[in-house]
Parts: sequence; C-alpha cells; structure tokens
Amino acid sequence: MSGPEHSGPIRRRLVISGRVQGVGFRWSCRRMAEAQGVSGWCRNRPDGRVEACFEGDPAAVERAVAWCRGGPPSAIVTSVAITPETPHGEVGFTLG
Repeated sequence: MSGPEHSGPIRRRLVISGRVQGVGFRWSCRRMAEAQGVSGWCRNRPDGRVEACFEGDPAAVERAVAWCRGGPPSAIVTSVAITPETPHGEVGFTLG
C-alpha cells in the first residue's frame, strides 16, 4: 500500500558517499536512530562509503534519511543513494 493511507513501517537502505569514515558517522547515526525510535544498522564499506538501513515509522525513517544527507558536523556528505526495501521487523540498531 502507498500514499497517506499507509500506516505500517517502512525500510530504507542508504549508501552515503563523501568524507564519511573516521568522522564518527556510524556512532552519531546510531544515536540519532535510537532517538528517532528507528531500528536498523550502520556500517563502513570497504570502498570508503557508509551503508545504513532504517526501519520503522515512515516519518521517523524519513527524518533519519534526512539526517544522513548531512551527517555529523565533521562529515562531508556528497551523495546519498536510497533504496526502498520490504520491512523485516528488525528490532534495535546495531553497528557493523
């Protein structure tokens, strides 16, 4: 279901590019996700990008996605690729 009548959880996978490793991105992302009540995970990729997945209330997930477009103060985000996924019922937020 889509549109305003959709009230169930959503899931988004992000790949964040720029200066995003070694700047506290993952730790800040976890704090932000927990504050939003969003489940999922965040990890560094071997190619220097960060990958994150958020699942939960649509408004909270969209706030998490918006945060990733800027990241923590020391990050320089140049792009964010977003892929919608089917919610898995994930609980909690982990770092990889």
